[in-house]
Amino acid sequence: MIKTAVVTLGCAKNQVDSEYMLGVLDKNRFALVGDPREAEVVIVNTCSFITAAKQEALETILGLAQGEPRPYIIVAGCLAQQHAQELWQELPEVAAFIGPGAISRLPRIIERVLKGERLLDVPLPDKEEGELPRLTEKGRPYAYLKIAEGCDNRCSYCTIPAIKGPYHSRPLEKLVAEARTLAAAGVKELILVAQDTTAYGLDCYGEYRLPRLLRELARIPEIEWLRILYAYPTRITPELVEVMATEAKVLPYLDLPLQHASEPVLRRMNRPGSLTASIKTIERLRRAMPEIALRSTFIVGFPGEREEDFQILLDFLGSIKFDWVGAFKYSPEAGTTAAGLPDQVPEEVKEERYRKLMLYQQPITRACNERWVGRQVQVLTEGPGVGRSFRQAPEVDGLIYMQGGTLPAGTMATVKLTRVHGNYDLMGEVEAKGRCGSPAR
Repeated sequence: MIKTAVVTLGCAKNQVDSEYMLGVLDKNRFALVGDPREAEVVIVNTCSFITAAKQEALETILGLAQGEPRPYIIVAGCLAQQHAQELWQELPEVAAFIGPGAISRLPRIIERVLKGERLLDVPLPDKEEGELPRLTEKGRPYAYLKIAEGCDNRCSYCTIPAIKGPYHSRPLEKLVAEARTLAAAGVKELILVAQDTTAYGLDCYGEYRLPRLLRELARIPEIEWLRILYAYPTRITPELVEVMATEAKVLPYLDLPLQHASEPVLRRMNRPGSLTASIKTIERLRRAMPEIALRSTFIVGFPGEREEDFQILLDFLGSIKFDWVGAFKYSPEAGTTAAGLPDQVPEEVKEERYRKLMLYQQPITRACNERWVGRQVQVLTEGPGVGRSFRQAPEVDGLIYMQGGTLPAGTMATVKLTRVHGNYDLMGEVEAKGRCGSPAR
């Protein structure tokens, strides 16, 4: 059996593709190993969204190439999709560059690589391609459900449409079937992801189908929670708000990637909608779900961002009071409109604004957490003494540390929150195993 490892870099959508790779390899009786140093073949599933991600991918590949004995290296993901042609010459250590449309052929690709061939196979997925087997991490109680590929938005800073192609939704019935398989494997929380989850269905059904998809997924008995990431405010329909407010399994949590709060900056970013419309959407969500947890991400140092633009962003954070905020320093990417804009912001200014924004947000997040001290919440355990509530998405938000019993991963527990730990985490005491009446409804 061929010892094979998959190294995943980048976003949750990449994590899903890696799990498809693992599923295909497992089905074809490859020996899967967690440590790439023990593998004969290593597949590196890369990100290339920004320059730092490309650098991380290249360092990972070159680090593997210096191993002894050196494994056969296969590069997958966005870096392969975007730069395979040029890297073909620059990285002779790489045995194959593959795209997401080649995952089903992975066993045959590995077979050819082991015979000494060097391959370039980077197609996008075929819309009619059959469903792939999927292997998730054993014992992990959540999984990402990728509901669409590609993107039709043309944000001036973004390379995703050029890498992934136009937006295309996955068929609803196939998503439900995959969700049932994940549920049967022990998954309790499904996290819906796409470049724009709220655009789901418009390309193939002629209407927004996210509300219907959520209702279908909520009928799966083993699924406890449904969480939505990457929701564009312009596409949050009244029907979606109603489903979120009334369907018990759909969590009152939403990730809104707003990117900025200054209208001139938003126009240069070519972002859809307006800040005024986004604020109205947030107000509508909070009227329907007063306890909703909101997350957003912002870019600092975009070309032409003045001090007054940055101050507008800080004032916006102070007035909206998001539960969670992430930030990125603008990175000029080749081929994007923004890379050619005048008034590029110096790196030291970007760094200063990034640090200032994150420090500004810390007491806001702490105050949002303090509102829950003394209250009961449902917590999905992820390991001994640690879990998350509806307010916390994995990997990006805080955690809840529990006292009063060690529960296995995947257990739903009733926890009374006792104090905030740092700014982002909370402490709590386990009061019961199982559901409590949700204070968020």
